[in-house]
Amino acid sequence: MKRMILIGCSIVLFAACKNEKKDSEETKLTESEEMQQTENMQDDEWQVLFSGNDLDSWQTYNRDSISSQWKIEDGVISFAPAEGDKRIKEYLMTKDKYESFELQIEWKISEGGNSGILWAVQEMDKYDEPYYTGPEIQILDNQKHPDAKNGLNRTAGALYDMVPPSEDVTKPAGEWNKEVIHIDHKNNKGWVKLNGVKVTEFPVHGEGWENMVKDSKFSDWEDFGTNQKGYIALQDHDDKVWFRNIKIKEL
Repeated sequence: MKRMILIGCSIVLFAACKNEKKDSEETKLTESEEMQQTENMQDDEWQVLFSGNDLDSWQTYNRDSISSQWKIEDGVISFAPAEGDKRIKEYLMTKDKYESFELQIEWKISEGGNSGILWAVQEMDKYDEPYYTGPEIQILDNQKHPDAKNGLNRTAGALYDMVPPSEDVTKPAGEWNKEVIHIDHKNNKGWVKLNGVKVTEFPVHGEGWENMVKDSKFSDWEDFGTNQKGYIALQDHDDKVWFRNIKIKEL
């Protein structure tokens, strides 16, 4: 009799353990699904600015349409300046304004080339180019463009003419570079990550920002860097440049 009771208890305990294991597996599955949902929600926070198909999220600074200087070729935004002395400089600019954001972008520059990514741009009739209002993260062929000899704060990844990158991690001209630009006005922090390395950090407003501007070529530019919210622009600097995989997340 005692033996039968022991066998019965063992069966009950085995069944209970089996059910507990099953419940645990179901819980793990649910947690995995929740993690996937969280990742999907994080993905939803990103706005694709260029996926390789069209320029619907873009316009040009102080112009009504985008000319053939900016093209889509093999899923890439390609810029090549038109020939002739009468050509008009043409910056590609977002249709939306942004304040605090993280921008992911890939770029490659032509041999000896120069370009840049600007933010907080204000479209104003009195300025023919957006760099009079918007700070710039430099794009450059560090090896062959002469601006690299004018100071590290003019090399690729720099906050142009204000903060130099901590090191040169750029790929050679003609190869793709992955860049992240982070502008956070709530925490007064900006940084640039180039090819996986955080190379530049800086304040984005207040006394620290104002002191950087005073010590730069922009010290007497009345509208430079005075706005927190504005357009993002890709620079026309007379050289060939390419962009792809552009997306932005508002902070």
